[in-house]
Amino acid sequence: MSQNLLCKLFCFLLPLLVQANCFAQKKQANNACSAYLFTYFTGNSKDEEAIRFALSTDGYHFRALNGNKPVISSAAISATGGVRDPHILRGADGKTFYMVATDMVSANGWDSNRGMVLLKSTDLINWKSAKVHVPTRFPAFAAVNRVWAPQTIYDAKTGKYMVYWSMRAGSDPDKIYYAYANKDFTDFESEPKQLFFKPDNGATIDGDIVSKDGKFYLFFKTEGSGSGIKIAVSDKLTEGYVLKDKYVQQTPDPVEGAGVFKLNDGKGYILMYDLYTKGKYQFTKTIDLENFKVVDSEVSMNFHPRHGTVLPITAQEQQALIGKWGKAADILQNIGSKAIKQRNIAIDTVAKTLQLQVLPGSNLSSFNPQFAAMQGVKILPSTPQNFTKGAVKYTVAISGQKPQTYTVSVKDYHNAILNGSYADPDIIFSKKMGKYYLYPTSDGFTGWSGTYFKTFSSPDLVHWKDEGVILDLAKDVSWAKKNAWAPTAIEKEVNGKFKYYFYFCAAQKIGVAVADNPAGPFTDLGKPLIDKLPEGVKGGQQIDPAVFYDPQTRKNYIYWGNGYMAVAELNDDMVSVKEGTTKIITPDKTFREGCYVIFRKGTYYFLWSEDDTRSPNYQVRYGTSTSATGPITIPANNLILSKDAAAGIYGTGHNSVIQVPGKDEWYIVYHRFTYPGGINMGDAAGYNREVCIDKLEFNADGSIKPTAPTHKGIKPLGGNK
Repeated sequence: MSQNLLCKLFCFLLPLLVQANCFAQKKQANNACSAYLFTYFTGNSKDEEAIRFALSTDGYHFRALNGNKPVISSAAISATGGVRDPHILRGADGKTFYMVATDMVSANGWDSNRGMVLLKSTDLINWKSAKVHVPTRFPAFAAVNRVWAPQTIYDAKTGKYMVYWSMRAGSDPDKIYYAYANKDFTDFESEPKQLFFKPDNGATIDGDIVSKDGKFYLFFKTEGSGSGIKIAVSDKLTEGYVLKDKYVQQTPDPVEGAGVFKLNDGKGYILMYDLYTKGKYQFTKTIDLENFKVVDSEVSMNFHPRHGTVLPITAQEQQALIGKWGKAADILQNIGSKAIKQRNIAIDTVAKTLQLQVLPGSNLSSFNPQFAAMQGVKILPSTPQNFTKGAVKYTVAISGQKPQTYTVSVKDYHNAILNGSYADPDIIFSKKMGKYYLYPTSDGFTGWSGTYFKTFSSPDLVHWKDEGVILDLAKDVSWAKKNAWAPTAIEKEVNGKFKYYFYFCAAQKIGVAVADNPAGPFTDLGKPLIDKLPEGVKGGQQIDPAVFYDPQTRKNYIYWGNGYMAVAELNDDMVSVKEGTTKIITPDKTFREGCYVIFRKGTYYFLWSEDDTRSPNYQVRYGTSTSATGPITIPANNLILSKDAAAGIYGTGHNSVIQVPGKDEWYIVYHRFTYPGGINMGDAAGYNREVCIDKLEFNADGSIKPTAPTHKGIKPLGGNK
């Protein structure tokens, strides 16, 4: 072939080759995963035992689809009327999806379920389903009374889909079994076989298999002797798993439902699991499936999931899901700006309004909420706006839906003061550090089951720094491991050296720990300070301590009680109670808990909380005395802090008070239900609380003026913001 002919042929083929290469690149880009689908259920009531979907663009911030309502009817797919533990898988062809779930209603008992549900889809929206009742399908397993948490993985060697799950027969330990699904994904081809043989043959549940570098990593939960998540590794899918004998969960709390998903950016994996006694998930990140780092501070959700799984999806798949189940209200709550207080996003779908709160110091004259970009969704305007002039109208256009316009306001509100769930705040001013220190209950744990304390510091009562954990019951306290509640602290200067005494509740007893700095580390005394009811008291709990230095007598007192108010003098060592000084000074029937004492202009003020912390009507009253040990006089109008329903503020109580050094300037520090969602949580609002500060003022006669709880909060001390 002549050189001229070769040149002509090359010139002819080059555009075709370039076009084909571009087409291939475009096709590959279109198929790349750029979002995540979280499949989950939400709880143990029948309406919660159903499959729900949520989306994320980064794997950390998830927002529910369909208003957190089911996307598939449990009644239509299950034998029991409920499904749990959904697991979703993309098929080997890249376009077929497989989902399995436990066929179970927990109200029938944990040993009541015998089967699972198998589902198949080509678009993530329309699903065909089948039920498998194990004892009926396989007579050899007639004694089975648990069929839990099924999952699916593709076996490349057999070209089949393998379903694996935990199963128990009679009173035997739970074991992980597997079986291959038929071509239609409606049944199993053969009898189940045991997948994993734990050396002690102990109970194993909630298996999750991840393939990496030619090996299979089986994450599972151990039960019985020891409990937590471990990993077994094999180079074969169905056999040969060798146990790595260490727990990989990064918490001392009970966990279940481990799920691993690969990040779309290729920078590792997320191992997540359900802290089922805490009512929350924990996210950890790993590069090697060996070492795991907690990344909870980077995670947010507008729903409370139970045992679920996450699937990377494409932009087109995300668009289809949003087109089917997306709502403008959900889209507008998917916010990227780190200046936004994610917990305090308030949206009204009727009035079409959205209120956002920002961290102190944010520039509202040019602010962009950074609504997350999603395929098939346009939100305008997309540029920074001047919110100092008022609210801005945003239009949300979802492909296939009518555009909706919301009025968005951004407020520089300072309540809540901490970014997270905290309650029962106690506050001091440290002369040593020249700053304020706040000591709250770590909240957000189901049934008040938190186990650690943190402290926060501030120069101005508005800008707060997280100083970290100062006392962890699991590591630092030998006599109690649960219910870390309601601390109080005091700074003492002795011979030119500062000491800090931290009084806290644990297992309904009161302990004390000591440190050289307000942020610790604190060392526990090694035994409780108060562990029994005072003489003559027949009911209540030994909780809610408050420590007080009497400037008139120079004595130190500790107050405590739930259902009664007790006081006792502390010895000079501050870690023991002076014998014979305990006294009951309950003011009246409104006293529930949370006593706090201050001294001003010759008068002792006793503040306390009325009602239950789970009640919207939790509130603060006060009385006065001429002595730190009573008796207490009750003013006619002594309610000084209560809910503001019009503002959406509820459950205002369990306070402390701080005086600005050298000034007759006072502030009340308290908790409220988390805003705006708390009021809709029922009893759970009582352990999903947040800390606020408002000004406390006195009348000319010394009586306390009622404090109106606010969202705005206070200005920084010494500032004009």
